[in-house]
Amino acid sequence: MAEDTGDKTLVIPQLLVGLGNPGSKYDRTRHNVGFDVVDALARIWQISLSENKRFQGMYGETTLAPGGKIRLLKPQTYMNRSGQAIRATIDWYKLPPQSVLVIYDDMDLPLGRMRLRLSGSAGSHNGMKSAIAHLGGQNFPRLRIGIGSPSDNTTSDKNTISHVLGKFSPSETQLMSEVIQLVVDAVELSLRQGVEKAMSLYNGRAVSPMHVRLARPGDAASGNTAMCTQRRLNEFSTFTGNHRLCPGLITILDARKNGRGSDS
Repeated sequence: MAEDTGDKTLVIPQLLVGLGNPGSKYDRTRHNVGFDVVDALARIWQISLSENKRFQGMYGETTLAPGGKIRLLKPQTYMNRSGQAIRATIDWYKLPPQSVLVIYDDMDLPLGRMRLRLSGSAGSHNGMKSAIAHLGGQNFPRLRIGIGSPSDNTTSDKNTISHVLGKFSPSETQLMSEVIQLVVDAVELSLRQGVEKAMSLYNGRAVSPMHVRLARPGDAASGNTAMCTQRRLNEFSTFTGNHRLCPGLITILDARKNGRGSDS
């Protein structure tokens, strides 16, 4: 949705699409980070996702004040046909492509980083290539989540596939739980104040694992929200299955203040 505020038009998403592959063997893989974000949003907003054959995906919706109805979609077409599900959904609801926010993994961003943009190319991501083809152009918002490149820094097809379809290490899983929380915060701001506002506040941020530690007994139960908030503990436990780690202790850094350049 494009909302006219007088001096400029705000881009407010109405359909949030997380890219990934269906099936248990792809759960928690790097390529399924988009699915993980949609699952996190569904839990927070108490949206029940269920199979929708018309949309070829897992779908749910709710009404959020003041932005109105918001829809969540996890295409079940496999990654390289994700655009089919997106097209079916926006055609049914008569939504413009600019109202779609696509959330997906990106090897060109380091682990711990995210990047919101109003438009752009697909790069090497097959799911985004499909989305652009079915939406008829690049003019729709997207949120990229860094998964880093293969550890040996090679870019052969075999190594790339192994990397994106591989699962996060235990230490990466700890960090990704906080990245997902950062992404959730950015998405929620985009719904309130537009994608461009969220870009200005979140594109320079990163998550650092330097200060992760095991939670002390009673951290969350004692209401020690400064160290480990209940909401973040719950979200992290759902993502990792580990109730002993406290994601609130992972420091969120402003990358611009640390002199890092832009990757855009």
